[in-house]
Amino acid sequence: MKVGIVGCGYVGSSGAYAMALKGTVSEIVLVDLNKKLAQGQAEDILHATPFSHPVRVMAGDYPELANAGVVILACGVGQRPGETRLQLLERNVQVFKKVIPQVLQSAPEALLLVVSNPVDVITQVVTKLSEINPAKVIGSGTILDTARFRALLGEHLGVAPVSVHAYVLGEHGDSEVLVWSSAKVGGVSVQDYAGQMGVSLTEEKKSQIDDAVRHAAYRIIENKGATYYGIGAGIAQIVQAIRDDERRVLTVSSLTTEMEAFKGICLSLPRVVGLKGVLTELRPDLSSEENLVLQKSAEILKEAAVSLKMM
Repeated sequence: MKVGIVGCGYVGSSGAYAMALKGTVSEIVLVDLNKKLAQGQAEDILHATPFSHPVRVMAGDYPELANAGVVILACGVGQRPGETRLQLLERNVQVFKKVIPQVLQSAPEALLLVVSNPVDVITQVVTKLSEINPAKVIGSGTILDTARFRALLGEHLGVAPVSVHAYVLGEHGDSEVLVWSSAKVGGVSVQDYAGQMGVSLTEEKKSQIDDAVRHAAYRIIENKGATYYGIGAGIAQIVQAIRDDERRVLTVSSLTTEMEAFKGICLSLPRVVGLKGVLTELRPDLSSEENLVLQKSAEILKEAAVSLKMM
């Protein structure tokens, strides 16, 4: 599969690097306003392919996106220290008004994978601007937050994160919802698993994990200026699910079509992802408190979209 990436900063280049190392795609085209940056990233990543997989990596412009199966949108301005994702909104929308028509002119059949923040609202913006089937517009959503949740739970419980089944839903941001009520290890609730293993999982510990997941980006940005390795790996995971028609359940953001409470809003829910994009959305089993908090998260995103006249 050929994949294009628009925006070759930390996130876009990390996604390209992750895909090259995993051999996720056969060809990667990097596009950026800063053509020297795109060229430099392409050369650097290409030089890693002899140690990984035979992936073609090149810099180009929008016409070189022709026949791409997926175009990753990692463009826009970056998040500043202390800045919320929603504060990025106004600064990024104008960028996408210029980018989307050029992408669709060259790659009209491509799926669009949005990773720019605030990702949920930008996904809503791209869905409206592109006017393509909403199932073909996918935001990276809370895929990284879910990974953080599983990683921290696995570390605390002493089990591999891939054996932890837990989700973060809603906004990729401050109002996200960590779903503790259905979190499991090997089919056993995390609370029961902790008891069986003699590990303490108190409400205080849950609160600490919640805080560590919810505020991870702020800490990382404060310490090193940006977050990119985690989401880079997440990009590779989503593209692999599309390429192989895996029908993998991922907490990606997309226009909600089936759940009446969130209809017309882009937010993260467990969704089945395959070759044609989002195949279906699942109705998560939530506690009454989690359901209420998820509704509040949806309202925040709806207000942002309405303010931009995207709904």
